[in-house]
Amino acid sequence: MKLWDKGISIDDKIEQFTVGNDREIDIHIAKYDVIASKAHAKMLQNIGILSGEELQQLLGGLDVLASQIEEGTFVIDAQFEDVHSKIEYELTKSLGEVGKKIHTARSRNDQVLVACHLYYKENLQVIQGKVKTLFDTLLDLAETHKDKLLPGYTHLQVAMPSSFGLWFSAYAELMIDDVYLLNAALKTVDQNPLGSAAGYGSSFPIDRELTTKEMDFATLKYNVVAAQMGRGKNERTISAALGSLANTLSRFAMDVCLYMSQNFGFVTFPDELTTGSSIMPHKKNPDVFELIRGKSNKIQALQSEMVLITNNLPSGYHRDFQLLKENMIAAFEELKDILDIFNYAIQQVIVTDIDLNDDKYKYLFTVDNINTLVVEGQSFREAYQKIGGQVQDGTYEPDTSKQHTHVGSIHNLSLDKIRAKFPS
Repeated sequence: MKLWDKGISIDDKIEQFTVGNDREIDIHIAKYDVIASKAHAKMLQNIGILSGEELQQLLGGLDVLASQIEEGTFVIDAQFEDVHSKIEYELTKSLGEVGKKIHTARSRNDQVLVACHLYYKENLQVIQGKVKTLFDTLLDLAETHKDKLLPGYTHLQVAMPSSFGLWFSAYAELMIDDVYLLNAALKTVDQNPLGSAAGYGSSFPIDRELTTKEMDFATLKYNVVAAQMGRGKNERTISAALGSLANTLSRFAMDVCLYMSQNFGFVTFPDELTTGSSIMPHKKNPDVFELIRGKSNKIQALQSEMVLITNNLPSGYHRDFQLLKENMIAAFEELKDILDIFNYAIQQVIVTDIDLNDDKYKYLFTVDNINTLVVEGQSFREAYQKIGGQVQDGTYEPDTSKQHTHVGSIHNLSLDKIRAKFPS
């Protein structure tokens, strides 16, 4: 069944190519098509297209389908082009002529558009919740390890003292910036496009304010052409926000992989969270974090894909838009899994003791030694040249007596202030 079927057969190869794997993808938006269909039916009854009895029949039929979707028994068979045709078929099968009325005053275009809006809106909020969970975990770890020294690096060279508290809370605070972008994406999709039909509105006296309230959108996309043109623009905006978060997670995962290596040895994990080698029995590999890194980098590439698919399309609907759903939905589902496993794994991190007597850390406290001379009355330039000269002629001896003062006072983490910054 196809919503555009006029009784003319279509070549099997053409059908297979144009439908693609929409049936599998559309399972993710089935729930939202039902929500939109219920709002649409209520609006049709309100403007006199449906009777009260017909509305109740349709709502009952849609509730049955919603239960099937929730239970996982809803299947889009090969005879259907997409979820929208499947739902209309089931309503017609159970309700007869009443089921055929559900498509009045709407197009498959705005059906897809509103279902995607609802999917994006809900899942952006789900991701925000998972980010908050990881954010809280990182600040708890920062509090626990705030006084534990961690060598800081620049150019991958030993630079100056840092702390594990600073490291954990740095990534927590970066995620606040990611949430700002997620909020912007959420505001973009929190606009009801239903009623735009094929992109040029409907001649029926539809009430778009009613459906906006029914679906709990903040507002509606007033211009119907703008609503249709939002397809593609929404995906570019969202993919940029998801990509920003993925970048933060990828960089953090890279740090973990680096710090787990024997050349650093700053952190480790319980054996059950790591994997081994098929030929090297000593290996303890951070595969979870390597996969997080790789999956996050894939998500960062999504924005380029969304731009390239839609960049030079004129106004109006084009079948190119069909290609947006698959990888957008995959990115959402992947990112939710990444956030869950990251939070699960990082809670079990083991922070190791670092031997500051190791020769590679000999110059870790040169900046602190310079600062000590400045406090004692020397100019910074004179102190810098003095310590620099000692480094050059091999007479430098590190003074680590103030290392805990450095970590505890200069790196005052202000964890409460970071926590308070997280958007409500």
